Amino acid sequence: MGNGMSADLHTAATWSIVLSVLMIAAGVLAISVPLVAGVAVTAVVAWLLIISGVLHLAFAWRAGRASAVVWEILLGVVYGAIGFYLLARPLAGLASLTLAAAAYLLIEGILEFVLSFQLRPAPGSGWLLFDGVVTLVLAAMIWSTWPTSAVWVVGTLVGISMFFSGITRLMLSMAVRRVAA
Repeated sequence: MGNGMSADLHTAATWSIVLSVLMIAAGVLAISVPLVAGVAVTAVVAWLLIISGVLHLAFAWRAGRASAVVWEILLGVVYGAIGFYLLARPLAGLASLTLAAAAYLLIEGILEFVLSFQLRPAPGSGWLLFDGVVTLVLAAMIWSTWPTSAVWVVGTLVGISMFFSGITRLMLSMAVRRVAA
């Protein structure tokens, strides 16, 4: 590698390490105060819905047929209304996101369970069965304690994801930095 490219790679890896440490810290913070993290996630989802609603309204005229224009306008209004509702009532939104997470985990667990039996003779299919069982147990835990689980589920899951993403990025960045040295 050329000296300039190696220096650029080293600098990029260093910044990636800094970002990794920040992601790890944010993950730990989210796990520490899951309600705050959950409300923050709810606010992000709310703004994404509002932006999506505005885009549906802005581009409704491109739909062509009158019925398609009406549907685009209706979608825009519904997305925007749900987004504003989530902003106005973040705890209710958080409870809804928690219920959606439980439903997602239930469906994922069932699909992993079924797939493990379809792949049964294949090596490693037992791990898929194990993953399906764990996912179903997690879904049941969230579902059975809903709506009180809303206080911790979304924030904790996001925090865990951020923490492990930060760890993964840190390990990869350190490996790149060693190669670039």
